[in-house]
Amino acid sequence: MDINTKITIVGAGISGLITAIELEKLGFHPTVVEASDRVGGRVKTDIVDGFQLDHGFQVLLEAYPKAKKYLNYKTLELQKLMPGAVIYKNGKTTLIGDPLRDFSLLVPTILANVGSIKDKLAIFKLNLELKNKSTEAIFSAEQLTTLQYLKNKGFSDRIIENFFKPFFTGIFLETKLCTSSAMFEFTYKMFGEGLAVIPKDGIQAIPNQLKARLTKTIFKFNTKVKIVEDKRIVLEDDSVITSDIIIIATDSSKLVDLKKPIIWKSCDNLYFEVEQNTLKKPIIGLLADPDALSNNIFYTTSIANSNTSKAEVLSVTIVKNHNLDEVDLINKVRTELENNCGIVAKRFIKRYIIKKALPDLEHVDYNGSLDKFKFSDNIYLAGDTQLNGSLNAAMTSGETVAKLIAERFK
Repeated sequence: MDINTKITIVGAGISGLITAIELEKLGFHPTVVEASDRVGGRVKTDIVDGFQLDHGFQVLLEAYPKAKKYLNYKTLELQKLMPGAVIYKNGKTTLIGDPLRDFSLLVPTILANVGSIKDKLAIFKLNLELKNKSTEAIFSAEQLTTLQYLKNKGFSDRIIENFFKPFFTGIFLETKLCTSSAMFEFTYKMFGEGLAVIPKDGIQAIPNQLKARLTKTIFKFNTKVKIVEDKRIVLEDDSVITSDIIIIATDSSKLVDLKKPIIWKSCDNLYFEVEQNTLKKPIIGLLADPDALSNNIFYTTSIANSNTSKAEVLSVTIVKNHNLDEVDLINKVRTELENNCGIVAKRFIKRYIIKKALPDLEHVDYNGSLDKFKFSDNIYLAGDTQLNGSLNAAMTSGETVAKLIAERFK
């Protein structure tokens, strides 16, 4: 193995950082070229007016196998969300959740009017089934749409509309549950085996921790790539970086000629300063009214954070398409919060328009075959775009590409 081999990683997101970590273990000294001013890719946090704001409402599922392998949960000071949700519909609120992990959710879940007794028994049956189903079995099975899968499992339209659609719309970032059933089973299994958590310093703490592990990697920030060719990276200013191996750990569709372009799901994320925390607990709120533009809400100040301001902050996620300008959008969301949830949004803080929030993949994989990652002899592709839209997949792809390079130089 020639450790003098020049390896360049395009993109300092999660997959790029994991690739660099694994390459350093092999003795390589990679260079990471990043268009922005910091690591993280889509996993970023800003400080605005003393408020800690993630780029989109993002959580880490602590049961992710690769997250457990690569992250130090203790130093991230992970803040736990309750395993449930508050559903807003027709002016009423309903609390449901997993009483096996939070006993306080037992009675409200039993009494919840979101589905029938049959639906609740079907949920219990699904929990048991997925607990005993391996990840390999999940991804090797026939892939349906999530909606068809739920109907095949016997769930009523009522519980699909009242719970599954609003909850998984916020995860899959699409409103019709067209996402692969394998992705549903995997995500549902991960929710069943651990909690949804957020680092105390925001989601950016995850890539920051990964970067801190790198001692031999060179980072070139604010460096935008125009095109990637064999052993050549052409930057936007037309300067060229030569490299023996190039790993594209970002959206590769504009950098190389892909057979099939990457399609992306988008969302809007708005932050408001509010009068009070109406939920009083770290739990997600879901707007289940079909006419509501807003999908899910979360009081970011319901968990420990690094805010210097003491005001309460609410995150609102919008998945549905709209043609509203920012002023009209803010006003509509404010009205929905007040009418549907009884929440008074005082001051608008920040809007994030996230055009590339998740890759829109018809078929998803857990590990993937060689051709998923090897574009040519000297160009490799990493990222959740190659497998499935999750942080776990981003980590897996980075690890896999590093293994392929190791085998090449064995």
